[in-house]
Amino acid sequence: MKRAAADGSQTAVRGELAGQTVVVIGGSAGIGLETARRARTAGAEVILTGRDADRLEQAGLELGAQRTAAFDANDPASLEKFFQSLPTPIDHVMVTAGGPHYGPLLKMDSAQVRQAISEHVVLALEVARNAVGKMRPGGTLLIMGGTGGRRVGRGLGIASAATAVLPPFTAALALELAPVRVNLIAAGFVDTPLSASLLGDQLQERRDELRATLPIGRVVLPEDVAALAVHIMTNTALTGATYDIDGGQQFVS
Repeated sequence: MKRAAADGSQTAVRGELAGQTVVVIGGSAGIGLETARRARTAGAEVILTGRDADRLEQAGLELGAQRTAAFDANDPASLEKFFQSLPTPIDHVMVTAGGPHYGPLLKMDSAQVRQAISEHVVLALEVARNAVGKMRPGGTLLIMGGTGGRRVGRGLGIASAATAVLPPFTAALALELAPVRVNLIAAGFVDTPLSASLLGDQLQERRDELRATLPIGRVVLPEDVAALAVHIMTNTALTGATYDIDGGQQFVS
C-alpha cells in the first residue's frame, strides 16, 4: 500500500523493496535521485551512476548508497565495465540519463538526427545487454521517455519521432528479456534541474502556465515520477507497457 502525502503524491511503504538492489543510471539529480531516495525509504540498497563526480558523491553520501560510479553512460566500454564490476545480483535498473532534442529539422546535421532518434533506444539496449545477466527474475528495466513530443509541432523538430520509437521498443525488449520486466515512463514537464536548464528565464512562466491549466492544478515533481517508478518495481505483473505521468498536460496543451 501507499500513503497519500500532503502534495497529493504517494509515499513509499517502508520495506516493500527490502532485500532488493536498485541501480539508477543518471541518479545524481532530478528524477533519478528522487527515485533512489524513495527506493531507499522502501528498504532497497541503491547504486548510483552519473557523469558529475562531485554531485554523485554528494548524492551517494546523502542516501547511504551501496556504491557510486562516475562515468558517461553513453560510452559502451564504461557501461560494460560498470556492470561487470557489480558484485551481487541486482533487481531493478532505471535509466534516466539523456534528454530531449528540440530544434528545426533542417538545421540539424545527420549526426545530430541519428543521436536524437537513437540516444534513448541505444542507451537502454546497451544497459539491457549488460544488466540482464545480473538481474533477478521479476526485476525491471525502467526507461524514461516523454509525452511532449507526441504531437507534431513547429519547434519540436525530431523530438516527435524520437518519442514515437520508445513504446514499441519497450514492448519488444520486454519479450526478449523476460522474465526480467521492461517498462517505460513517459513524463511531461517535470520540475527538475534539466527543465530549468532547458527553459532558462522562461521556467517560472512555464510553471505558472501549467498550474493554471493542468487538471491537477500543480506542476509534476520528481517525487511524482519516483512514486510511479517504485510502484512499477514492486508490481511484478507489469511489463512491456508505457505509463504516462504529465498531470493531463497532453490533453490541454
